[in-house]
Amino acid sequence: MATTLPVPIEFELPPGWVAAPPDELGAPGAAFVALHPDVRSSGFTANITIGGEYRMDPATLADIADESVETLAGAATAATLASRNEFGDPDAPGLTQLVRIRDEVGGIERALAQCQVYLSMSDVDDDRRRVVLRLALTATEDQIRDVIADFQRFVSSIRPE
Repeated sequence: MATTLPVPIEFELPPGWVAAPPDELGAPGAAFVALHPDVRSSGFTANITIGGEYRMDPATLADIADESVETLAGAATAATLASRNEFGDPDAPGLTQLVRIRDEVGGIERALAQCQVYLSMSDVDDDRRRVVLRLALTATEDQIRDVIADFQRFVSSIRPE
């Protein structure tokens, strides 16, 4: 079952991207999924997902991002961290990482790339409570160059509602 985000956000989808029901796409942990219309010869649909949760633990964004790589590695043939960058400041930290994935999709072994962005927002009334949003773009290695700019625009449009 699709999840809901712990805080309401607003965003703008890049032109051409289409919202789709997470449950119908096999993305039960996602609160939102958007699909790129151009499948081309790759046979894989590039997608953007949004998920998030309250975190009361002291885990850093790097710890949380490591958890994500481990989860992907457990579900796919292989998943390896290719790069990581932290940004922001202590009051509004963020992290980006690129994960290379090998997995069977539609009966075909594929080389995928997943660009993940983690955004942390502290509760204004209780700084021990925080929400961590996870935004992800998944595409084939060939598609990623064509859709990364759309994802960057999408991420820059995220705002608390």
